[in-house]
Amino acid sequence: MAWLEDRADERSNPQNLWPEARSVVMLAMNYGPDSDPLELLERKDRAAISVYARNRDYHDIIKGRLKEFAGRLVARFGGDVKVFVDTAPVMEKPLAALAGLGWQGKHTNLVSRDSGSWLFLGAIFSTLDLPADTPEQDHCGSCRACLDICPTNAFPAAYQLDARRCISYLTIEAKEQVRREFREAMGNRIYGCDDCLAVCPWNKFAEKTSEAKLTARHDLQAPPLAELLALDDAAFRSFFSGSPIKRIGRDRFIRNVLIAAGNSGDHALVEPVRAHLADPALLVRGMAVWALSRLLPQAEFATLANAAVGETDPEVVAEWRAGLEYTGLSR
Repeated sequence: MAWLEDRADERSNPQNLWPEARSVVMLAMNYGPDSDPLELLERKDRAAISVYARNRDYHDIIKGRLKEFAGRLVARFGGDVKVFVDTAPVMEKPLAALAGLGWQGKHTNLVSRDSGSWLFLGAIFSTLDLPADTPEQDHCGSCRACLDICPTNAFPAAYQLDARRCISYLTIEAKEQVRREFREAMGNRIYGCDDCLAVCPWNKFAEKTSEAKLTARHDLQAPPLAELLALDDAAFRSFFSGSPIKRIGRDRFIRNVLIAAGNSGDHALVEPVRAHLADPALLVRGMAVWALSRLLPQAEFATLANAAVGETDPEVVAEWRAGLEYTGLSR
């Protein structure tokens, strides 16, 4: 599918990135799951990982395919090419819509009649003048399913996303503590969120991915929170080798798992959580405090708080105070 210069707005103009570019070939790969990811949200002792991150890193898979296709393009027609898969500020979704691969739904993601919302996108910039395809029309109609399901109300309006409220941003990109107002809404989502994608009615036409490297690993379909809480840095790196999850690092990952543990209501997780009160990372210690304030009876949490006199980090101390306030106590 091809894009030409006179059909793009300033935001999606590839010549801002590569002045020699005359066209962009947009490609999509289906990564559809074999089950409804929303069902996992009810299993509070298990971790919900976004469908796209349950196996190999898609960047590596798609970039290899793009390079192969781009090589054939050059061999047959000449010119020069560059390939991109989230490796530069390329506006993939509006470009894909211009190329006719789908349309940007009210959740701002691309939607296809054939593959629903489960699509990876890649771009091949070319110096060739290629014929343009017909843009796809918007087929969302009056549907609001993706807007209404969002746990953190991240859509101020249709076709608008406030990334600061999006669970995908909070669990993957945010390097600081997750704001308290969003923690309960995160539920057991520890890496990404698929709610707005999964609820889209167009997914009834989607098929399970045929790419084996994108099929969910068995141990990442619904991993127990207790097992994830036990991962130290070395074990984390080993377990998520080749996975996109590895890039957020162990500390942010355990932060997310601790939030899920706090939301689980599972008293069996108290000891695995308590072990993180002495963790070197303040992100981890702080969320361990928050999780225990949700898992422990009032008196037990107060006893722990009184014993935490050695904690000096202001952020973690603030979590102890907030936990006492939540349990109806003061310090």
